[in-house]
Amino acid sequence: MNMAKYTTLQQVQEAIRAGGESCEGLVRYYLSRIEASRNLNAYIEVYAEEALERARQLDARNREDPEKAGRLFGMVLSHKDVICYKGHQATAGSKILEGFTSLYSATAIERLLAEGAILIGRVNCDEFAMGSTNETSVYGPTRNAANPEKVPGGSSGGSAVAVQADTCLASLGSDTGGSVRQPAAFCGVVGFKPTYGRISRYGLLAYGSSFDQIGILAHSVEDTALLLEIMAGPDEFDSTASQKPVPPYSRLPSPVSKARIAYFNTALEHPSLDKSIREACRSLITKLREAGHEVEGIDFEYLDYIIPAYYVLTTAEASTNLSRYDGIRYGYRSTNATNLMSTYKRSRTEGFGTEVKRRIMLGTFVLSAGYYDAYYSKAQKVRRLIKDKTDEAFQQYDFILMPAAPGTAWNLGDKTDDPVAMYLADIFTVQANMAGIPAISLPAGQDADGMPVGIQFMAPKFEEARLLAFGKEVLSLK
Repeated sequence: MNMAKYTTLQQVQEAIRAGGESCEGLVRYYLSRIEASRNLNAYIEVYAEEALERARQLDARNREDPEKAGRLFGMVLSHKDVICYKGHQATAGSKILEGFTSLYSATAIERLLAEGAILIGRVNCDEFAMGSTNETSVYGPTRNAANPEKVPGGSSGGSAVAVQADTCLASLGSDTGGSVRQPAAFCGVVGFKPTYGRISRYGLLAYGSSFDQIGILAHSVEDTALLLEIMAGPDEFDSTASQKPVPPYSRLPSPVSKARIAYFNTALEHPSLDKSIREACRSLITKLREAGHEVEGIDFEYLDYIIPAYYVLTTAEASTNLSRYDGIRYGYRSTNATNLMSTYKRSRTEGFGTEVKRRIMLGTFVLSAGYYDAYYSKAQKVRRLIKDKTDEAFQQYDFILMPAAPGTAWNLGDKTDDPVAMYLADIFTVQANMAGIPAISLPAGQDADGMPVGIQFMAPKFEEARLLAFGKEVLSLK
């Protein structure tokens, strides 16, 4: 795997100030990297001419007055195919949205552009963000840059590989149950999911509305913090966006000199946990203790209930959210239809992939009159139990340490015929979405086959500043 030319925006800006780099040169470099890594199938669309033109404009603005260039001057980004960008296609990796061009940009995108960011392209993802491997996309699977025969994780697999393969400095993904953190772990980059509502969801194509959150994949915690600071905050277009003021995340506070960290005994002893992941967690726990932190194992008896409750709730929300894709208003319409009913049936049957149809049907089932109380209502109660138990842990501890995934990246095609095995790949990431709390996946070495390992930390709601500062310290531990 190639080493990145730049791993922080600070490096880029210093190179530009020194005269050895320009925005245009940087975009040309990343375009060459995209071309060189075409086999990985990370990009669905590359905004080559547009990115070059914007880079030239930003270079000119910087020459006139560096103060007006924006805080993200030199930041080249890609974005997941579920985040709208005005005048560009947004298809959620699905045939059902074939040819759809967005009429507006997501709030997150607008805020980044206002600070001088450059968007270089739209990247691949699991269809409607439903998947853990990036194999359900209508555009075909994305491949892991560390080993192209392996999956990159999902659903933000394209975003993770885009950063991993050095085709951009950072990428926007979305995280409904681990879709930023698990691919970050599989690809050896930083993956961050903020508190639910911290970043506006306006312009994010919905999967599970009470779980979805835009997240960040990057090489560094510093860039993650700056991007979060710029995107976060209230938004009149999203009533679920938090009204809380946005702290200066980019000025990372000094980490807690003696943090109290919990890990779940049930997680580290879980039968599904790969030996290499367990060893990486144990090794990090030892380093944290040597650095003066308090690390303790605690009991969490609900771990095995998280996945069933999550899939009941998210499929129910997906069933409702995806009902709008009907072949009438926009997107794919079947040419085999003969009347209104057959237009609905054939367009949805032909437009949606197998995994999306499976989740729509599951969601419709758990919401049906005879099963609502047995499944959906019960899953909501389990979600509340998980949230309460998580909050209880944070009364005693600053952070919770958790594997980001049960194992490292597996071979393409290995789990496509076993959806349950695929769902269980999210067992350690879903908790943060169920509780609405921030979480970060950090690179933690490699397994015996040279595949990246990731370890995750969770923090209480709206404690992003402390979590990011602590994440930076964890990465500095040798």
